[in-house]
Amino acid sequence: MALLAYGINHRTASVDMREKLAFSPDTVISALNEVRDQARLREVAILSTCNRTELYCCAEVEDSGPLLAWLGHYHALPMDQISRCVYEFWNEAAVRHLMRVASGLDSMVLGEPQILGQLKSAYSVAQEARTVGPELGRLFQHSFSAAKQVRTQTGIGTNPVSVAFASVKLAKRIFSDLSKTSVLLIGAGETVELVARHLVEQGVKHITVANRTLSRANAIAEEFNGHAITLSDIPLALPRADIVISSTASPLPILGKGAVEHALKLRKHKPMFMMDIAVPRDIEEEVAELADVYLYTVDDLQQVVDENRRQRQEAASKAERLVDSCMAQFMDSLKSLDAVDAIRDYRHKLEALRQMELEKALAQIRTGGDPEQVLQRMSRSLMNKVMHAPTTQLRQAAENGRNDQIEWAQKLLGITEPTKPD
Repeated sequence: MALLAYGINHRTASVDMREKLAFSPDTVISALNEVRDQARLREVAILSTCNRTELYCCAEVEDSGPLLAWLGHYHALPMDQISRCVYEFWNEAAVRHLMRVASGLDSMVLGEPQILGQLKSAYSVAQEARTVGPELGRLFQHSFSAAKQVRTQTGIGTNPVSVAFASVKLAKRIFSDLSKTSVLLIGAGETVELVARHLVEQGVKHITVANRTLSRANAIAEEFNGHAITLSDIPLALPRADIVISSTASPLPILGKGAVEHALKLRKHKPMFMMDIAVPRDIEEEVAELADVYLYTVDDLQQVVDENRRQRQEAASKAERLVDSCMAQFMDSLKSLDAVDAIRDYRHKLEALRQMELEKALAQIRTGGDPEQVLQRMSRSLMNKVMHAPTTQLRQAAENGRNDQIEWAQKLLGITEPTKPD
């Protein structure tokens, strides 16, 4: 059994490549079953966010070739294009990687808390698809526990900075006084809710939330005294928006160049800040060509991210040490499971011997054999059969001069040297 973490993230792949390798929520379950069967995996879970697409696997052998071939086929991409930006971690390295991801140590925004919820969701979906079992189950649970320790025992989560916060901070570079702006938020997930909260903290009073489901948009809009609309109403709301921040799970762009160009004409070319947090992107990249639009994607948050990283470096170092400790504990637990399997198999073997000797003895007693003599023979026979394998191995170790094996056998069998007389 081998553990594997395989994927891409914001450091190895551009947003263009990340959106090509993303999995939409409604396709994950079918993809899980497909990759498990076609890549010959025992267990698999898929995590797909704006900054990463990763597959966590339990495989029979250490060979990622079938996984690369499946990814290329599934997303209709040349394998060499994927291989240039993909990474893979096996066994101990895979355990450490997943724990770092869960703890926010591998995130663009160091220590951001959203990734843990996304990981829990990915695990839950894999459970629903029945593509995870005991091996990945143990790994995910240990990773969640490691993330909790990092949060409670370090300052990595103090004054948390998220992609949502970084987006609002970037908007302030265009509009120094956000209280005078009108904002259009597209989507109604956790990220958009966080964006709305940060905007209100900056004094924003006019927020419109657009979403495919109006009831969900209403839930966020009401919390922040905003207005809710459906996606089809965006063209009417767009000309009034100074700031547009979008984060949906749509596989296709929601805002095109033509719609934004029309809105700019109605705005008499007043500048518009647009932040596309989604992967795949919600806003066509051609929108960036328009003169009065400042369009950014998640990859443009690096400067804000770097400031956050410098502030949290000391806490991050402590968190890394905690993750290493948790990883070592997990690997030790896997080794102990190997011992459990060996003990179980040995117990089964001895039980089979016991049953065989007992049935033989009972048969002899039923046919008139002396019970005491039968029990004597049974005990000697059972002892000889139990001792046969270790005796053979000890003799062979002695012949080969392997005193280390003999000493280990003495510990294993509970043999102590006789006390020497004074």
